[in-house]
Amino acid sequence: MDRLSILTHSDPWFEDGNIILVPQEEGRSSEPSKSEKPPVGFRVHRGVLSRHSEVLRDMFELPQPDAMHDNDSEVSRYEGCQVVVMYDIPIELSNLVKALYDGVTFHNRSVDDFFYLAGILRLSTKYFITHLRTQAIKHLTQTWSYDLKGHDTMLDLAIRTPQLSYPADPDAPSNKLSYPYIHPIHVLNLARSTNVRIVVPSAIYFLSLYPLADLIRADHPKLQITHPSKPSSSLQPSDLVNYTLMFQKRIDGILDFINTVVGKRTSSPACTNGSGRMCMRSFQRLSTRLATSWVVRTGPFNFIGQAMTQVSQDTDNFCAACREKFALDVGAYREQFWGELPAVCGLPAWEVMKEEELS
Repeated sequence: MDRLSILTHSDPWFEDGNIILVPQEEGRSSEPSKSEKPPVGFRVHRGVLSRHSEVLRDMFELPQPDAMHDNDSEVSRYEGCQVVVMYDIPIELSNLVKALYDGVTFHNRSVDDFFYLAGILRLSTKYFITHLRTQAIKHLTQTWSYDLKGHDTMLDLAIRTPQLSYPADPDAPSNKLSYPYIHPIHVLNLARSTNVRIVVPSAIYFLSLYPLADLIRADHPKLQITHPSKPSSSLQPSDLVNYTLMFQKRIDGILDFINTVVGKRTSSPACTNGSGRMCMRSFQRLSTRLATSWVVRTGPFNFIGQAMTQVSQDTDNFCAACREKFALDVGAYREQFWGELPAVCGLPAWEVMKEEELS
């Protein structure tokens, strides 16, 4: 009995399909052992897949490798269908094929939603399926944003969303994972492996909030998750450099805001509060409070935003004109700061990457 005579029918399997995809992960022997499960196959329509990918179309026209021969007997057909070996993770290939038939919808409900996206992005990049790749990148940017509004939205969700339990090991106690459930290292390594740049600055920024010792130990619960589609949990040397630069950028931004934007601030020309002296003293007191409240892991965008909210609501110590001017200046400072993040990682401006990867 040849290897494919016990092929496992897997989803999707169309009885009227004319081609069978057999995923074979690299390193797996073409001759299964007695303990090894039979290979799975997906029976699909050659024309449907070829329509979406020239790479797949050309692959289907190539002779199949010797791995599909058993005892010198050709087994490149099964139930009358052409058999094509695919060197992909079975669950990722299954999800990709179903996405080509039914379309794709991405979510942020759990860490498994990220792994689903990772598989789609990885294979749509490999097989040049542009529309699926673009959809996956767009969804990634909803969390790892290219604009400040998206960052603020993500941070608000992270604060409001309850933690979820996830079993890192079936025999171990479940871990509590906070939103967005995935570690920035996984996002970075997925981006690097699929040549996606637009999510890198945001991921590096969030990575810079982690202590370096924790990253080196790699013992964070989010890094301990097991899944076939999980990207590498190791911090790459180039991203260690970016982490260091972003860490310094973050601290510099906080100190500049405290000492310059707030500490050296003058009152508005339209100030109505004691010829401006009272508002100036209030800004100096605010600068002192801010200088003693931040810590190494403080996120500057949230920190600066909270200071802006404090001033806008403090009608006793700041006049309306100074509150309004401060809000405008601080809003512009946050936008400028955000716009500088790509350069920290050696990348072009946000708009350039947006045009290249999302248009």
